Amino acid sequence: MPDPGLSPLQSSLPAAAARFGAHVLAQALAPTRAEGVEAPAEAGPALPPLPGPPSAPFAVPAAEAVPAPPDVVDVPLPADAPAPADVPAPADVFVPESGALERILRGPTGLGTSGLYLARRGEPPTPESPAAPAEGTPIPGLYHHPVPEPDSARVAEVSRRIKRWAVDEVQAYPPEWEDQFDGFSVGRYMVACHPDAPTVDHLMLATRLMVAENVVDDVYCEDHGGSPVGLGGRLLLAHTALDPVHTTQEYAPAWAESLLSDAPRRSYRSAMEYFVQAATPSQADRFRHDMARLHMGYLAEAAWAETAYVPTVAEYLAMRQFNNFRPCPTITDTVGGYELPADLHALPGMQRVIALAGNATTISNDLYSYTKELESPGLHLNLPVVIAQQEGLSDKEGYLKAVEVHNELMHEFEAAAAELAAASPDPRLVRFLRGVAVWVDGNHYWHQTNTYRYSLPDFW
Repeated sequence: MPDPGLSPLQSSLPAAAARFGAHVLAQALAPTRAEGVEAPAEAGPALPPLPGPPSAPFAVPAAEAVPAPPDVVDVPLPADAPAPADVPAPADVFVPESGALERILRGPTGLGTSGLYLARRGEPPTPESPAAPAEGTPIPGLYHHPVPEPDSARVAEVSRRIKRWAVDEVQAYPPEWEDQFDGFSVGRYMVACHPDAPTVDHLMLATRLMVAENVVDDVYCEDHGGSPVGLGGRLLLAHTALDPVHTTQEYAPAWAESLLSDAPRRSYRSAMEYFVQAATPSQADRFRHDMARLHMGYLAEAAWAETAYVPTVAEYLAMRQFNNFRPCPTITDTVGGYELPADLHALPGMQRVIALAGNATTISNDLYSYTKELESPGLHLNLPVVIAQQEGLSDKEGYLKAVEVHNELMHEFEAAAAELAAASPDPRLVRFLRGVAVWVDGNHYWHQTNTYRYSLPDFW
C-alpha cells in the first residue's frame, strides 16, 4: 500500500484559525535537546531531584516491602546530540503579521526563558536527525505530523529498566506474557512522546505509569481475564493505590496489605510512589483526578458490555473523553522537570486543549487497533464499529468516517492551542502546550510503527 503522505487540512473551523493552529504547533513540535537543562523562574520551579525507589506514602510492613533495585547508570542525551528536525507546516499556512503573534509563533524570548527550549533557536543549525523509520504505514488520509526517530540509547535503557521493574519489582507479568510485553515497545513509545525529558529517570516516571495503566486494563478489563462483571469494585480498590485511603488504625493495615494482592494494584502502587516523590502535590493531585476520569470511562464501557448496548456516536465520543489517553499528556511537565502551575492548568482553554488531545489520540488508537479488536470475541466497541452500526454504513464507510472525526478533532486541538497561546502567552503555558503537542505526535508514531500489535484493514 503506497504511503499517502500527510492529509490536507480539513478542519470545520475557519481556515485561518486552522492554519494558524497548525503553524503554531509546527513551530513548537521540534525542541532541541542538551544535557543538564534547568528551568528558570519564569518557566516554573524546577522539580526536586528524582528519588530512588520509594517507600512513602504507601508504606507496607518491612517484610513485605519491595527491595530496592541495584544502582543504574542514567543515559542523558549527549551535548552534541542532533536536534530533531522541524516539522514543516503546510505550504499555504497563514503567518500573522502582528509582532505579538510572531513572538508566540517563535516561542517565548527574553530574560529567564532559556529553559523553555533545550537549545535556543538562535544557535547555529545542527545536523538533521534521521527520519522516523519506514516501519509501519500511516492510515491513509489520517492527519498527523511525523517525528524524528527516538534516541536509541534512551530507548534501550528505558526498555531495560521498565522490564526489570515490571517483572522483578511488581511482578506484573508472568513469563508467558514476556513476548507481549516486549512487543508493546513501551521504551520507544515514551521516548518518542517525551523528547524533552532531562534524564531517563524522568522518562521512567511516565513509563511506569503507562505500563501500570495497561496492566489494569489487561487484567481487569480486557485481554488477560478481564470482565465487565464486578469491574467497579476492582477499579475502586486499585484506585486507592493512587489516592490513599485515610482510615482507622485498626483497618489501615488490611488496606495496605491489599495493595500487594494483585498485579494491577502492585503496579499502580509502585508507579505512583515513584511519581509522587518527583512531582509537586499539585501535579500528583492532577494526575489522580485524570485517573478517576479514566476509571469512570472504563465503567461506562463495561456497563454497555454487560447489557449489550451499542451507544450512539455522541454517547461513544462522550465515553471516550474519559476512557482515553488524557492522564499521559497531562503529566508532560513533570516528565519535563518543571511545573505548570495549577491556576494555568485549570484554565478552561487549557482544559479544552488537553481534552481534545486525549480525544484525538484515543480515536487514533481506535483506528490503528481496529483489526486487532475484530479478532477478539464478542462485539468490541470502537468508533468505526459504532458509526457503522448506528448510521447504517458499511464497515469501510464507518472506518473512513472515523478518520474524518479524528482529523476534525486534531484540527480543533491545534486551533485551540493556538488560541490559548495567543491569549495567554505565559512562557510556562506555551512550554506545556508544546509538550502536549509533541506527546500527540509521539503517540501516533508509536501506533504507526508498532506492527507487532497493529495492522491496517484492507479499505484502500
